[in-house]
Amino acid sequence: MYQLFTPRFLLLLLGLWISAYLPTARAQGGAPPGVAATGSAKRQLQAVRITEGIKLDGVLDEAVWQQAPVASDFVQQRPNPGVPEKQKTEVRILYDDANLYIGAVMHDVAQDSIMREMTQRDHFGNTDIFSVFLDTYHDQLNGYNFTVTTSGVQLDARYSPAGGEDFNWNAVWDARTSMRGTDWVAELRIPYSAIRFSNAQEQLWGLNFARQRKRDNAQFFWNEVKPAVNGFVNQWGELRGVRDIKPPLRLSLTPYVSAYVNHNPLNAEGTRRTTTNFNGGADVKWGINESFTLDATLVPDFGQVQSDNQVLNLSPFEVQFNENRQFFTEGTELFNKGNLFYSRRVGATPIGFYGVQLGSKEKLVRNPAETRLLNATKVSGRTKQGLGVGFFNALSNDVYATVRNDETSQERRVLTQPFSNYNIMVLDQSLKNNSYVSLINTNVTRWGSTYDANVTGGLFRFANKKNAYAVDGSLVYSRRRGTAFNSSREIDDQDGYKYQLGVGKISGNFTWGLNHGIESASYNPNDLGILFGNNNITQSFDVAYRKFKPFWKVNNMAFFGQVSHSLLYQPTRYQNMSFYTGFNTTFTKSFLQIGYDFDASPVTHDFYEPRTFPLGEYFVRVPGNAGIVLFVNSDSRRKFAYGVNAGGRLYGLDERLARARRLRYSAGFYPRYRVNDHLTFRYSLDWSLADNQIGYVNGGLSAAEILDQPLLGQIILGRRDVATVSNVVSVAYTFTNRMSFTLRTRHYTSNVRYADFARLGPNGQETLVDYRRNRDNTYNAFNVDAVYSWWFAPGSQVSIVWKNAGSTFLLAEEATPQYFNNFNNTINTPHNNSLSVKVLYYLDYLTFRRSN
Repeated sequence: MYQLFTPRFLLLLLGLWISAYLPTARAQGGAPPGVAATGSAKRQLQAVRITEGIKLDGVLDEAVWQQAPVASDFVQQRPNPGVPEKQKTEVRILYDDANLYIGAVMHDVAQDSIMREMTQRDHFGNTDIFSVFLDTYHDQLNGYNFTVTTSGVQLDARYSPAGGEDFNWNAVWDARTSMRGTDWVAELRIPYSAIRFSNAQEQLWGLNFARQRKRDNAQFFWNEVKPAVNGFVNQWGELRGVRDIKPPLRLSLTPYVSAYVNHNPLNAEGTRRTTTNFNGGADVKWGINESFTLDATLVPDFGQVQSDNQVLNLSPFEVQFNENRQFFTEGTELFNKGNLFYSRRVGATPIGFYGVQLGSKEKLVRNPAETRLLNATKVSGRTKQGLGVGFFNALSNDVYATVRNDETSQERRVLTQPFSNYNIMVLDQSLKNNSYVSLINTNVTRWGSTYDANVTGGLFRFANKKNAYAVDGSLVYSRRRGTAFNSSREIDDQDGYKYQLGVGKISGNFTWGLNHGIESASYNPNDLGILFGNNNITQSFDVAYRKFKPFWKVNNMAFFGQVSHSLLYQPTRYQNMSFYTGFNTTFTKSFLQIGYDFDASPVTHDFYEPRTFPLGEYFVRVPGNAGIVLFVNSDSRRKFAYGVNAGGRLYGLDERLARARRLRYSAGFYPRYRVNDHLTFRYSLDWSLADNQIGYVNGGLSAAEILDQPLLGQIILGRRDVATVSNVVSVAYTFTNRMSFTLRTRHYTSNVRYADFARLGPNGQETLVDYRRNRDNTYNAFNVDAVYSWWFAPGSQVSIVWKNAGSTFLLAEEATPQYFNNFNNTINTPHNNSLSVKVLYYLDYLTFRRSN
């Protein structure tokens, strides 16, 4: 009775869609050349071949620049779509056997109209920018972005259906800018080694240019990009005239050396508190052919990446951390297909980290929390027929904990992570009309007596010729075989599956989507992916209305809405239903953005909170509730800018027990002050308070605790107040467009205070119990990340990093709700300190060959 629609209905709908889609494609033969999926004509630009060198200085004084055709008459995309630019932009393209050159002149009314904040590489700021976009296989799905700011700061990105706009991708290229009267000029040199293209005699590439005029908060495109049309790459123009160029031998080596000094006052007695180590390795890039590239990192060193934002986790699910390691953020769009790859699994905490067994007179003196990688390799590319192929492989070595006997001082090693291989294979076929089909396989193989895991998935998306409607779906199978680590017990979740099917209107001011999916009770992709809970049947219907053109006193407006419903898959039982609506708009003169998010749910059955398996018998009943969050963001062009949000959630009374009503409040404040074009301060404050929250008693019950013993084997819930505060202060000073310093300091505290306890029975029944153990707790985390970075040559960098980290977990009477007591306690607790220096040097085979 709870299902909104059945899989049979969706399969019938899919069949009708495909039967209507395929004959149309055969009859029409696709869109004619130069016509986008929306029917609008595509602009074309001719490139000019040169034989003499170009001096990259941002001046454009070589005579050949004046001989090249001009791309001009840009069209505004925001805040007023479709309006021609008033301050003209002129762009020309030259090329030779090794490089593509782009020269752009951005006319303006006065120099003080040109914003020019200086930032780190790949960071936007309060600045004008110029961008060039290339779709080198002209598949209208995948592309490159090369951007330069008025101060010469470089940004680059990749575009793909899986990754969207990905600024984690970095290429080795160069750019220079200059001011010329009331104009600013950008000159870019993009080596062919930075991009991939076919071996055709005459190239046909997708092309677009963009200009951001920050003073007006306006963005313009050469080939018009309509915000109401689904997709971005499919709305680019075309580059013609590039002939007789060959994909170069793309071979580069980036060796590194690094040195660390680490002081940890918490190291066990008898071990060194201050340690030093030196590392060396290299990154290798090799263009196997014109389409495919091999990226490998040998003995990688990720010690300088930004610290994770550690939190107190009271939920039944793991915390998902951001990926900060460049090798795993750059060029991974193929591997992210289907969301089956969570890169933090590679080099993660050893699977036996928490299970080291100690004797009565033993202590743990060393237990590495990360798995050191031996190497990692990516091979990826796309053929001229639009077939994307990706291969990823990584190897990690054995990891051991060290245990010492207090009496004899003898030490023994305990294996916590066996030698492991992580592998991903992807095939992704681009189709016309912004469509694709994909196949992905992930595999984890571990040596020794433990288990292996394999996941295989197929995905598709078909859009109609007008790019107005689309149907998409996926089918995934997970397989695990072997025994649990250091156990003879067969692994659970040996075979499982998931599928998803959706259909919707994807373009226009009004859009909608209908989705249905199932994750079986034994579906488990978590060895190389991440899934917070399986055993679900979900369905949803969402709608959105967006007005892109200014009207009244606002620049734009957007309304969103969704109805979703969820069942437990096995046994089929109701979980939850929710209603959501959201709104946001930006005022025309002040560029002040306001909006809200509102949602409401009837009674929810949470089958995961009791931490019992199999699911179905026990659940925590959550009363019906409604919540709203209001937010305001000021004009980012001002020296002082801010964001503010505030929200609350009201729960219905749970009349089964004499308990106070549940409430939840939250607030956030995010000011930023830009002192000048080099120095910026940022602060963020996040606060939340959950009153009378009901949840599983964190930490569970222990047989070693006398007060726990009468309740062992029972599910105990606690009524608690949870107060959480997170403060982040950051400073960024950019010396030049290739040299910067950043300092980030974070303090996080979360305090839990219990009021009473209840025994959970089947079907959500709760009975108060007389439980006297003090389960209050407070978690504090403090981190400092200071980074000096200097890009002294293209692709070459020196970085000096200081890290300071400390945390406390206070229990029972030691726990305190006072924020400043927690802050002082955290500051005065011994911290781990690390200072490191790392040098990367980029060696390009082509440059080396020319110099000899």
